[in-house]
Amino acid sequence: MAAVAPISAEALRAAVDPVRPWLAGEAEQPPRAVLGAAVKTTARWLAQQVPGRSVELRVPPHVAVQCVPGPRHTRGTPPNVVETDAATWLRLATGVTTWDDAVADGKVSASGNRADLGQHLPLPPLRPR
Repeated sequence: MAAVAPISAEALRAAVDPVRPWLAGEAEQPPRAVLGAAVKTTARWLAQQVPGRSVELRVPPHVAVQCVPGPRHTRGTPPNVVETDAATWLRLATGVTTWDDAVADGKVSASGNRADLGQHLPLPPLRPR
């Protein structure tokens, strides 16, 4: 199996920049391929920066990644799962919304004692300037 090339901060920004107007409410939803690329790239960047297999981040239908150090699960539903929609995930990744607000608003489902990604969000290269 070939190793996956690391995602650079520049590649991360390039994947997210086309969806920023939509996240700000200034444009229509981008095409599925553009939205999917932004979601996949941000989720994979998080997994690259916070490696591990104790939390599964799911953003259906685009991506599921495992991250955060700790006990690893091997079969069935993992004990620590974070699930959200594409828009919420991208708002979290870019700092448009906070983890606590998204959880309180029911936009994020987080189960398990390790399923708090708040300390890792927003993703540093995408933080508001």
